[in-house]
Amino acid sequence: MDLLKQLAAAMVVGVLGLAGCGGGAKEGGAVAGLSPGESDSLNAQHSRFESGEDAALTAETHFAAGQLAESQGGVQMAIRQYRQAVKLDSHHVKSLYRLGVVQAQVEAYGEAIAAWRAYLKETGEDAGAYANLGFCYELAGEAANAEAAYKQGIAKDGKNGPCRVNYGLMLARAGRGNEAMIQFQAVLTEAQAHYNIGSVYEQMGKKAEAKAEYRKALELDPGLGEAKSRLAGVD
Repeated sequence: MDLLKQLAAAMVVGVLGLAGCGGGAKEGGAVAGLSPGESDSLNAQHSRFESGEDAALTAETHFAAGQLAESQGGVQMAIRQYRQAVKLDSHHVKSLYRLGVVQAQVEAYGEAIAAWRAYLKETGEDAGAYANLGFCYELAGEAANAEAAYKQGIAKDGKNGPCRVNYGLMLARAGRGNEAMIQFQAVLTEAQAHYNIGSVYEQMGKKAEAKAEYRKALELDPGLGEAKSRLAGVD
């Protein structure tokens, strides 16, 4: 089952850069502070830096280089740069966040989970960080740990959208539709909740169930264009 596709299909998603990062606006954004030429120079000096020959490079410089590498599709280079940033400053929150995202993208789930746990500690157990950690556990196939992380995030902030929605999506995929609805309705309208459950059913190939959920969503909110489009597209 492709979890990333399922989350992308839902109306509201909230975790990892893979599906819209929860609480991550301050950690993402445009690449700044480093030109392509400076980045090339930095990358050329990478081995020298690892051996301790160049102490002038800062965590922020490496973070900027990682951002640039990501923008150019150089995920492995980005990971190396973020790791160097954290090596210089273990409290560098922005690099920990991006490490969690990009390592999950390359399916290095153990390393991604470690990054999210470090990020969680550095943010004072932010609810959005629990959402990201929970999703990463899901990708790693650790459903029990994912559920525990979502519940911890909800305990921290009962109105945290990423925790509630991603937990609801996980419950829906597991056939726990009534529990999923409770999670969705805590932060979404009832129509949106039915839409999200319909999206999960559609991705699972349960077309009849998906149609029923989309129709219910439209009964509750006739103006919900996404539900109209998805209902029309279900064979």
